[in-house]
Amino acid sequence: MRRPDFFIVGAPKCGTSAMAHYLAAHPDIYMARKEMHVFGEDLHFGAKFYRRDLAAYLREFASCSGQRRAGEASVWYLFSKSAASEIRAFNPQSSIIVMLREPADMLYSLYHQFRFDGNEHLPSFEEALAADEDRRAGRRIGRQAYLPQTLVYRDVVRYAEQLRRYFDVFGRERVCVVLFDEFVSDPAAAARRTLEFLGVDATAFGNQCAIINSAKQVKSPALRAVLGDPWLRSAVLTLRPKLPRCVFGAFQRAESRLQKLNTRVEKPPPLSPETRALLQHEFAPEVDRLAELLNRDLGHWTRPDGTRANPSAHPALSTDEHTCLASSLP
Repeated sequence: MRRPDFFIVGAPKCGTSAMAHYLAAHPDIYMARKEMHVFGEDLHFGAKFYRRDLAAYLREFASCSGQRRAGEASVWYLFSKSAASEIRAFNPQSSIIVMLREPADMLYSLYHQFRFDGNEHLPSFEEALAADEDRRAGRRIGRQAYLPQTLVYRDVVRYAEQLRRYFDVFGRERVCVVLFDEFVSDPAAAARRTLEFLGVDATAFGNQCAIINSAKQVKSPALRAVLGDPWLRSAVLTLRPKLPRCVFGAFQRAESRLQKLNTRVEKPPPLSPETRALLQHEFAPEVDRLAELLNRDLGHWTRPDGTRANPSAHPALSTDEHTCLASSLP
């Protein structure tokens, strides 16, 4: 049975949905459904997530018919301390795509995603950031939280440590790093560079790139609370093995329709300049560690206006590292 041979491992809110969408359009690539999170035994998902066993996971690739590469995207593999080793044990020849974004913007976007899907209950980004130590100790976790580990926001953007794990396990030649902010100038070119990393025909990729995974808000928090109730979801998942696949599939489709009806596309207000400045100062050492690891100037990530010292300069990394420089849309 066909096994996936490349993985988009995160980070969240860094363009992974867009990249998966672009790659799936290529005739030589098969992309399975997103966010299956089979790997990462240290990720403690709640009842919101159904984690497949290996047999069920491999069935997700049963429709792969002749494509040269098969992949999946699960954004918490990068955060996981064990996923890299688990993926290598599953398929030692795997290729890894990592997508990274300036930490302050990434966390602000992640906070609003968590507010939308119920993982976060605190009413402001600043309050959520201030709760990191409490949450590390298991306090101030909402009832609907499905992955409490990720509510310690500062842990999510330990990019250098996370990326080094994949470099150590797979070698740099098997890891493609995609920088979010550089895709805005030419997303199609960035996707083509990723195709080159995967060893498929980059000229087969079109130039049309649509916005994927726009910012969303819930219309009714009460309906979201019902749909995300952990007791209800636990009961459904307990009954799942006893239900015919068609019945469980119908339940999933009905839930998806309700979720869609309860969703509106709406951008959050801008991150306050004061909070941005504080976070950029706090994360500057982390950005420096990442820049050193990539041999890349990331100084614009720590400047308030986000500008580059030389906007026209995009120094290339050595080709033997196979590091793609790109970004994606919000």
